[in-house]
Amino acid sequence: MAYKLLLADPKGRVVEHPWLLATVRSDESIMPAPGRPIALPEGGKLAHLPGRLPIGVDPKSGELVLVRDFELDGQRFTPHAVGAVLPPGFTRTYLPGEVKHDGPVLPQWAYTAAAWGPKGPMVWALHTDRRTHWNPERYSTPEMKALVKEHLGRFPGNQVLTQLKTCALVYRCFTSQNVFYGRDEAAIPASIMCNATCVGCISEQPDDGPPASHERMDHGPSAQEMADVGTWHLEHAPGRTMVSFGQGCEGEPLTRWKAIAESIALMRSRTDRGSININTNGSLTKGLAALYDAGLDAVRVSLNSAVKDLYEAYYRPNRYGWEDVEASIALSRDRGAFVALNLLLFPGVTDRQGEVDALERLVRRYRVDQLQTRPLAIDPLQYIDLARGKGAGGEPIGIPAMLARLKKKAPWLVIGNFARGLGERPSQSRKNKTGLRPKGESRSPVRG
Repeated sequence: MAYKLLLADPKGRVVEHPWLLATVRSDESIMPAPGRPIALPEGGKLAHLPGRLPIGVDPKSGELVLVRDFELDGQRFTPHAVGAVLPPGFTRTYLPGEVKHDGPVLPQWAYTAAAWGPKGPMVWALHTDRRTHWNPERYSTPEMKALVKEHLGRFPGNQVLTQLKTCALVYRCFTSQNVFYGRDEAAIPASIMCNATCVGCISEQPDDGPPASHERMDHGPSAQEMADVGTWHLEHAPGRTMVSFGQGCEGEPLTRWKAIAESIALMRSRTDRGSININTNGSLTKGLAALYDAGLDAVRVSLNSAVKDLYEAYYRPNRYGWEDVEASIALSRDRGAFVALNLLLFPGVTDRQGEVDALERLVRRYRVDQLQTRPLAIDPLQYIDLARGKGAGGEPIGIPAMLARLKKKAPWLVIGNFARGLGERPSQSRKNKTGLRPKGESRSPVRG
């Protein structure tokens, strides 16, 4: 089936091209769109890419065509390329087929290849997590403002809730809203500091970069403030009850590991209900060990690659390196935590043969419990420039093939987009009664 090229006028109005077909991008390559897109999911949206020219396919010759001008309603203009932004639970498989014309670095969204089909907009993506508790219709409901006011009344002046009020009402962060809904996974931002300067950081960008998606919190809350919010949630929230340190509105939580350890100990002195998780870059292994001593039971380590030079090119770490990240994963396995990787996925780079090999080795070496596929929110051309010549080589095998291979080689691995609560962790990390690790599992990371 043929899918039409989408483009946008200077005002962002999206139309289909009358005869050109869609293209997709995988790393440096632009190609005719393959035939397995899905309908744009509910909660997804089309997005124009300012300053980017669309590329289509001539259906007769099969040649690629760069669309430099277009006429609509009697007006000629330079068109913008069009992609899509997906809702939670979906993972893109291709990027939009476009090239840079003029304009700034694109805003930080995970742009997905899109086209027009017989029944409407189509996207190249997989539905990788079908659980419904993160469905958009459960969030930003009419009672949200009242719930925020009610919770602020329980904890007057609490800096955690002061930050989360903005995250919930302005940025519409689902994990922040869960704090006020009193359900599932709840955010506890902890740190204004970071020991990485990620190229795609969503809370802090240089003056010549794209606008940050939101502002970073101004003040690090006290251990007591974090414990008050976390304890209330653990004691009252139904469903997949969990509190998570390390959110997009802050820096790296491990830079405040002492305060977080104190807050975890305070929580666990009052309740043993639910799970306590940290989302982290895994940089400070000593600090992470202190959190396990205090009662942490789950970790999600973010990475864009399991190969040192590509990882460090994106994260630009300060006083730590890839070896420290791997040491933290090894520690987490030894401590019996539920170990998840937050994979910042980018079609054409993450699925290179060598990158998949390295990721598979990491998953198998530490018997990682879950791989959360997180589309990397960045201007595609910015990341392509960064990744050129770095990481492991080989041709891309495709995102579906990559995920299928990981599942085959590591059949215990949960692949999805959302964190798992205590009742959804079939292995709660293979922490057996004798204290022994599974056969063949290494305690220490392999260096070099």
